[in-house]
Amino acid sequence: MERPNILYLHSHDTGRYIEPYGYPVPTPNLRRLAEQGIQFRQAFCGNPTCSPSRAVLLTGQYAHTNGMLGLAHRGFALNDYRRHLIHTLKPHGYFSALSGIQHVAADAAQIGYDRILNTGNHARTDAAAIEFLESAPPQPFFLSVGFHETHRPFRQTDLADDARFCRPPEIFPDTPETRADFAAFRTCARRLDERMGAVLAALDRAGLASNTLVICTTDHGIAFPGMKCNLTDHGIGVFLIMRGPGGFEGGRVCDELVSQIDIFPTVCDWLGIEIPEHVQGRSLMPWVRGEAETHREEVFAEVNVHAAIEPMRAVRTRRWKYIRRFDPRRRPALPNCDESLTKDFWRANGWAERLLDMEELYDLVLDPMERNNLAGKPQHELALEDMRRRLNRWMKATQDPLIEGRLPLPAGIRLNPADGISPNEPAETRAEATVWPDNYF
Repeated sequence: MERPNILYLHSHDTGRYIEPYGYPVPTPNLRRLAEQGIQFRQAFCGNPTCSPSRAVLLTGQYAHTNGMLGLAHRGFALNDYRRHLIHTLKPHGYFSALSGIQHVAADAAQIGYDRILNTGNHARTDAAAIEFLESAPPQPFFLSVGFHETHRPFRQTDLADDARFCRPPEIFPDTPETRADFAAFRTCARRLDERMGAVLAALDRAGLASNTLVICTTDHGIAFPGMKCNLTDHGIGVFLIMRGPGGFEGGRVCDELVSQIDIFPTVCDWLGIEIPEHVQGRSLMPWVRGEAETHREEVFAEVNVHAAIEPMRAVRTRRWKYIRRFDPRRRPALPNCDESLTKDFWRANGWAERLLDMEELYDLVLDPMERNNLAGKPQHELALEDMRRRLNRWMKATQDPLIEGRLPLPAGIRLNPADGISPNEPAETRAEATVWPDNYF
């Protein structure tokens, strides 16, 4: 049987704010993809920061296991690039190609793609991918196409996204600042949809669509305060649409808890190849094939470093979310939030001085916005203890260094002080390896 192709389409900072998930953000091409494939409504990343999130998906390992504790362009790297998905596919005849952003290595050549079509944020991303599809190699391929759209700074707002008629996400007040900010996001999301749609159309024209698994997703939540780099669903919730032969058809909706760490083993199971021992996710194929009614009882997520160190861990079930902070500062690390009109608005209203709880427990049925922290309330002690046990069990099983309250950091990384304001402020290069919090800012 001919091996199917794999097209991995991915974006920066989009969360679930696209049309198929019910948001007022016109993305007709992604809507069409969802109508043809499977839309995962309860999909989550393993780490709501750019490089670690992608590393989790592409290695099938949590960030504290694969080594990607922070951003690749700030000095972090995988422990072993041979654990990238392309190296599991290569012995089975797959040709690998990269177009656009990859963000799991400072130098894309380090990853081991057979062909690098282009890299970076420029407009050649979709054009290079289309050219590849028009003259695809005879063997099956894994093509990664990464887009910069919806990453800040946002492009100039189109007239179609008039801020007067936009409403910001529900966690923000409806003000001129937040409306204008979300209107600009809408413009970027529409452009993302156009560019992804162009690649999907080229796949159709090349006659490859029926034998290609499309994995379309984003790295984490949108780049607004309280979202990206945070462990609430606003930060870890992602869109995930998969379309292709072997069960990923029919416009189905999956409401099971799914983690992006599950994509690696799912691909292996779908292809009928052995799942490597290092993989910590679990295959979705039993649910896809109708052999299982459920997939997961819980998903886990973590934050270690973005621009600044801000260690956190979380576990989420269908009903509960539990977040544990390890940073004794108890205040937001503002450098971990990209500059924006909404951030300025929050800062002007006291966000930087807001005290954060070291433990958070949320009832996701009665409090889906995760606003009412139930940790410490006697009537919820049993739920709190259960979620603590779940998190502790996972941290021990995955040998998370934070189980001992310490985080080893490699030499050569660039960090901003957690008490700073912006990721654009000068960063300090740590010449030697260190352990947080021993040599903390």
